[in-house]
Amino acid sequence: GEPVEPGSYDPANDIKFLEIELDYWYLDIIKKGWEKLARQAQQEKKEIYKAIHAQMSGVGVNEEIAKQAVRKSELETIAVKDWSEEQLLKLASELRQQTKPMVIAANKCDHPAGKENLTKLKEQFPKYTIIPTSAEAELALREAGKKELINYIPGEQDFTITEKGEQTLSEQQQKALEFIKANVLKGYEEGTGIQKILNTVVFDLLKRKAIHPGGVGKLEDSNGNTLPDCFLMKGDATALDFAYALHTDFGKNFVKAVNVRTKLPIGKDHPLNHLDIVEIMATK
Repeated sequence: GEPVEPGSYDPANDIKFLEIELDYWYLDIIKKGWEKLARQAQQEKKEIYKAIHAQMSGVGVNEEIAKQAVRKSELETIAVKDWSEEQLLKLASELRQQTKPMVIAANKCDHPAGKENLTKLKEQFPKYTIIPTSAEAELALREAGKKELINYIPGEQDFTITEKGEQTLSEQQQKALEFIKANVLKGYEEGTGIQKILNTVVFDLLKRKAIHPGGVGKLEDSNGNTLPDCFLMKGDATALDFAYALHTDFGKNFVKAVNVRTKLPIGKDHPLNHLDIVEIMATK
């Protein structure tokens, strides 16, 4: 977009725009063949939420979500044929909120009006998790880390300049890194916020679990990397699900799984825990 004076633009407009765009997208899906669906539901005396589920299943709407959305939209006592465009939009919004939860990345938090804007956003949108981020700072730190100029672990609030960095970085580059440390890493408890928002989306919102494949006697690969692989599994994933995620043949020929930490066997239908290290044994 066009550059504007720092603090002169209200980032709340972007959130409102996104909400409206998604609501109207959902409304378009609802309205495709809506008259026919409504007529069928009325003729067959079928609960309307079942028809909504059939129409919206592609975006994750199940019957329970559809039922709740109809109730929250106060449409239970109104004949389907009498639902107005405005009421359908309200229904679309309820469905969207249930199936498309959002986390807001409040980027450019290191700009002059960053903290003030963050406070305003949290007041205006209390239902959202809003995380201050600085993608530019994170990129700079990761690039410097890749070149071995600094030691930096994504998500941490500090870094150290390496011996190579001391010899290579110009005075201007060192000042830029110190600015990032003082204004971003130390300025916000989330650091640059990038790792925080990824973790929030994956583990809190999507309810995924990180599972590592490993062996009871060996955790390194041929290059000496410890636990180099990680699979993001659904919250209710079992040992058998993990075997299939590793390879279809492991799932088909599953014999048993072993918790590498405890060295105890895991039943194939036993739910795995976040950060488990699991060895899968299968027949050839």
